[in-house]
Amino acid sequence: MQSLRSKLVIGLIKKRHLFKLKLRPEVVDNTFSVEEFRNGIDRVSARIKLPKTISSQKLTIESINAEWIIPENAIKNKVLLYIHGGGFISGSCLTHRMHVAKFALGCQLEALVFDYRLAPEHPFPAPLDDCITVYQWLLSLGYQPHDIIVGGESAGATLTLSLLLALKKMSIMLPKAAFSISPVTDLRCLAGSFDYNAKNDVAPMGSWITWTRLYISDNDPADPLLSPQFGNYEGIPPLYICVGSHEIHLDDCLSVAKVAKQHGVDVTLRVWKNMIHAFPLLSPLFPEARQALSEICTFVRQNISD
Repeated sequence: MQSLRSKLVIGLIKKRHLFKLKLRPEVVDNTFSVEEFRNGIDRVSARIKLPKTISSQKLTIESINAEWIIPENAIKNKVLLYIHGGGFISGSCLTHRMHVAKFALGCQLEALVFDYRLAPEHPFPAPLDDCITVYQWLLSLGYQPHDIIVGGESAGATLTLSLLLALKKMSIMLPKAAFSISPVTDLRCLAGSFDYNAKNDVAPMGSWITWTRLYISDNDPADPLLSPQFGNYEGIPPLYICVGSHEIHLDDCLSVAKVAKQHGVDVTLRVWKNMIHAFPLLSPLFPEARQALSEICTFVRQNISD
């Protein structure tokens, strides 16, 4: 049974337009300002501090801004490479450092988050190229592939899957395991859940069409590195996929899990009843988010310790 606290929190998120004195929820169309959207998220994120048990270290990786998120008593010589979400058009170390800290603490791993280039200024394949660059940089430091876990949420979850497929294509050794929270896996956005869950989820109406088009640009959306649902997952490491039953991305998650399993991948698919997009990041606000985060961290710890 869904917790009362999750109903309250999710209800408030769905009614967030009222806090801006708007009678109707936001609709993303051709009047949408990427710059204003980014600035609004940055202003809120700048006020959030990391827990006292977490330290951080900023760095630059081949012109890419990055940040280490380091919990006390982290497991040595192991790393979580976290790819942030934001609809391919927003997100950064600033906006996600507090989320990454939750995973770093739960997994007891040093975590690396980075500012991959964003659409529309930098459409596909620029964001994926940056993910590849950062992964290869970790290898150059001496980290072994079996000491690396890759994960992310939303657009970062899609890029996680794309990164695995790209590394395989390039014959680069793959990480030990990966988790993908609420990915969109067919960027044509044709899955039925984009319709039947449109009013159940918290994504702004129309955002999935507008934002993914900015990322796709003039490329073929059926390219497996853009839409990882169409990839060949043979040889891909253990994969944990988390999604809520009220998400627009529900069918995409079910489909990519099915494809990966058909290719012999050890897939854990967790569908949470009545949950919304990327809800584990809302931990500790309600029990389902806390439990989902805990399960993902357990998956990471089990694989990194093998």
